[in-house]
Formats: sequence, structure tokens, C-alpha cells
Amino acid sequence: MERSLYSMMVERFSCFLYTLHYYCFVDLDLGNYERFLDVTLTKDNNITTGKIYQSVLDKERKGDYLGKTVQVVPHITDAIKGWIESVSLIPVDGKEGQADVCVIELGGTVGDIESMPFIEALRQLSFSVGQENFCLIHVSLIPVLGVVGEQKTKPTQHSVRELRALGLTPHFLACRSAQPLLEATKAKLSQFCHVAAANILNIHDVPNIWHVPLLLRNQNAHHSILKQLNLTSVATEPDLDSWTKMAETFDNLTNHVKIAMVGKYIGLTDSYLSVVKALLHACIACSLKPHIEWIAASDLDEESEKSTPEAHAAAWKILKSAECILVPGGFGDRGVNGMVLAAKYARDNKIPYLGICLGMQIAVIEFARSVLGLERANSTEFDAQTPDPVVIFMPEGSRTHMGSTMRLGSRRTHLQNRDSLTSKLYGDVCYLDERHRHRYEVNPEVAQVLEEAGLRLVGKDDTGKRVEVIEFQDHPFYVGVQFHPEFKSRPTRPSPLFLGFILAARKLLQAHLRN
Repeated sequence: MERSLYSMMVERFSCFLYTLHYYCFVDLDLGNYERFLDVTLTKDNNITTGKIYQSVLDKERKGDYLGKTVQVVPHITDAIKGWIESVSLIPVDGKEGQADVCVIELGGTVGDIESMPFIEALRQLSFSVGQENFCLIHVSLIPVLGVVGEQKTKPTQHSVRELRALGLTPHFLACRSAQPLLEATKAKLSQFCHVAAANILNIHDVPNIWHVPLLLRNQNAHHSILKQLNLTSVATEPDLDSWTKMAETFDNLTNHVKIAMVGKYIGLTDSYLSVVKALLHACIACSLKPHIEWIAASDLDEESEKSTPEAHAAAWKILKSAECILVPGGFGDRGVNGMVLAAKYARDNKIPYLGICLGMQIAVIEFARSVLGLERANSTEFDAQTPDPVVIFMPEGSRTHMGSTMRLGSRRTHLQNRDSLTSKLYGDVCYLDERHRHRYEVNPEVAQVLEEAGLRLVGKDDTGKRVEVIEFQDHPFYVGVQFHPEFKSRPTRPSPLFLGFILAARKLLQAHLRN
């Protein structure tokens, strides 16, 4: 199956193991696991082909292989196994001691050339740890073809056969389908895939995502997985009351809030998946359904009024009808002028505005142009020759290498004003720790000028020079942050900034702060 579907299925299974001490080892779907399992993972939990090959090459250059020819087997596969075994010893759920369960996602499709070394590494791993310590869940699609509506099992039969030819036999089949599997379909899968009927789990379409853990529980998926791993004696029954409540709450929501998302990559909305999930968490906490209107930033630009007038008019119509405006992160100069216009519209018309990373820099650029009168104010990322660089490349950054040169990971932000909206939303704190991912920052040399003109620089880094949080006075909600608060949002614990953003859209923010 495709990686996104595979990761979605595996995260649901792992929800049943949360009564144990578990560990996740995944690919780029890191955020899905963090959100659903409420754990804090690290960069080492994310394994890629590039990381594996780089580690092997580094060892070869240091002479660790004593001049031997470096090969996929055993060097690459050993590196994969070694990475899994070493990182799986580190707990990520706040508990002490070695984890009980390590969840590994192998993305892609069975037979992909890219995944072959990983499949071989897992085959070796299953042999070394023993079958009683290894549980393989194969995720597959059960399509319905033709007007007859027959559920077809051939794709699953072929993928299981291919997997077994590579040395891995699945213990479970997680079957994705539009409708519940028929008993005849399950019987055919059991017979031709050599998997017990009780271990064929059906994840069919449900009203909302919170129903999926309940669906698996009703099929006793947790009992079967724990039995395979010999953990029935130490595990307790899953407590899914909170999941049940969320599923029922979302089903019964009738009111919605209209959110304008002004970005560059709206053609591929998964680019903003973490932001969308954070909005969902905040909306549910406010008993609202998110109604996200996607706006291509370039359609707001004045140039698009001449080239594509219909798209320009439609974009502005959506923006003006929105209850709040969000500008997420991004790179490159495409659509920047449209984002600036969106930020100006939000500031002038008292529409709640949340700018994340690039969105904060856009707010600074707009403020410098509109309030300070610096018509050519810009970021050096978009205009290297700007006479008024209000956003600049970080001094410590590398201009020759793109990899591992961003300001990444959790960083501390010190809030300069305890009476700021950000401080109040986080619980009247003087500092906060959030994740970063950027190369450009607000120019420290113009910070004082911006503040004197009315832009509050309420958050800075440890040095006191790098701007992390901005707010605008006399506005219901106009906040920009250099970090990415969406990364730490959870279904039952929405990000404070996203929660305040949605509350402000419904004019409930002040009541929330008073309470």
C-alpha cells in the first residue's frame, strides 16, 4: 500500500498498546505517531535510506570495515538492524527503562526496489529476536470493481505472496476497504494468504478518524496482537473512553468555523498536514468543525488580477468571507506578495491572524511596508538587493550546503511580556519550548524600530536578539511565531496558539482568558 495509508493503519494498531511501555520507529510520518500516541519522538526515530547509506559510508571512511568491500548485505542491512536495536532502547513516553514494544513502519509497496534492503533487514531481525517477539501486520487494499460490487482479494493475495517470497510471513492482515468485509471475503483471504481468519482485521470507512481505534477494539485486535507478542499477562484492557467521547463529539458537531489558509502548496494539502490536524484539535475543543478554505497565495497578488481575473476574484471573495486567516510556513518567493496582502487585510480589518514561521516574517514585512512606509521592505530570501531587509539569513547558517543547516528542533523562547496574549494562552508562563525549522529570521537591527511603531516583539531566544513571537496591539488576535506550534498539538491537548486563534474567530477568546 502507499506509505500514507500504511502509516495510518499502523498508528491505529499502536493505539491499543498504549497501556504498555511502547516505542515507535518510523519514517517521515513521524507526526502521525506523535499525535495519536502522545509521545515525543526525536530525529533518530526517523530512518531514511540516505541516513543509512551516510552512516555506512562514514564507517567505511574511518576504516571500520578494514578495507572490505561495502555491500548491501551485510553492511547496509546490519546498519538498519543496528539503528533499530540501539534507538529502540531509548524510551519516548516519559517512562524509565527499556520499552516493551517497538513499532516499526516499513513504508512503500511490497516489491519496491527502494525498500528491499529494509525488508531483508526485518527478515533477519525476525529471525534473531524470535517469532514470539515479532509481529508483522501487512496492510492492503480490498477494492471493489465493476457494477457487481464484488470485493476483490487478488491484490492482497499477490502482495502476500511477494512478501513471503522475500522471507516475511504476515501474522495479521489489515484490510482497508470502503465497506465492511464480507465473511466470504475473509474466508478467501484466510485460505489463500495463510492467515487465520481471526487475524484478518477490517478497517473500513468510518464517519471520522476517531472511530478507527474503536473499530479495531471491537474486532479484538489488541488481544490478538498481545497474544502474538506474549504480552497478555502484563497488558491491561485499553481505556478508550476518551476516544469514544471524541468520536461521538465530532459526529454531533453542527457549527463550523471558516478558516482561510493562504499558502504556496495548496495543490498538495498534505504539505500542511500538521497545521490541519492542529486546527482540527483546536476546533473540537471549541465544539466546532473546521471548514478550511484553501487559497493560493499567488491568486491574491495584484498581477493575477490581470492574468487570471476569475481566480483573483474568487480568492479575495474567500478571504473576505473567512472568520480567521492563517499563513503557514514555506520556502521561496512564489506567492509572497499575496501573503503580504492577506496579512494586511487581517490587520486592517481586525480579522484573527496566525502566522507560522514564514507567516510571521510576512507579517513583519507587511508592517514595515504599511506602517513604517518602507515600500521595498522585504526578506533577503525573496529580494537579495532590498534596501530595507527586515528579514535576513541567519548569521550561523551555511549558504553552500542545504542539508542539516536549518535551525531545527526544540528551542526555548523567553516571553518578554508576561501580559502578552501568548503568555496568557500558554498559562501565564515566562518561557516556552517549541520546535523550529527555518533559515531566516527577523533582522535584529530593525527590532527596536518595529517595536516603537507598535509591533510587540514579545518572545525572543536565549540570546535576547532573535525574535520568536510578535503581536500587534489593538487587535483581537494578530500573532506571528517563528516556531511551529502545530508539531506539539495533540487530539486531547490542542496547541494553545491554535486554540486561541479559533476562539478569537468566534469572539470567545477574552472569556476563555478570564476563566
